[in-house]
Amino acid sequence: MKVSRHAKILELIDTYDIETQDELAKKLQEAGFSVTQATVSRDIREMRLTKIATNKGRQKYSAISGTDSEIAERLIRVFREAVIKMDYAQNMIVIKTLEGMGMAVGVALDSMQETEILGTIAGDDTVFCVVKTQHQAAAIIEKLYSVIHEKK
Repeated sequence: MKVSRHAKILELIDTYDIETQDELAKKLQEAGFSVTQATVSRDIREMRLTKIATNKGRQKYSAISGTDSEIAERLIRVFREAVIKMDYAQNMIVIKTLEGMGMAVGVALDSMQETEILGTIAGDDTVFCVVKTQHQAAAIIEKLYSVIHEKK
């Protein structure tokens, strides 16, 4: 079921300019798949979908293609361009992004494979991360700012 759903997702994002998880869930339901927003969110993460700009100045989901190093570089570029600010409280990190780029930044962050990060949740313009300790949160923020400020 998951494989056919993933194939349908790829077909849908190639056919339509799908901007939100809700839009994708509705299209999947119209195609006969019984899905929740949580299922769609997991699928997006597993399939490593990202948002790209359309020629109409909007955003849409797209599949990432290329070699692992090309994908990694693209994800870092997405992270650099989409993050507005970051802060932490105790062991929680909040990353504010450009509108519609939260999920893409979440995928980019997950691809960095920082072992200190226990988990991430991405919304439309915010990514929430949990780490074990406040010290690790501060260290992760420092690493992430260094990624943003590296020579491009």
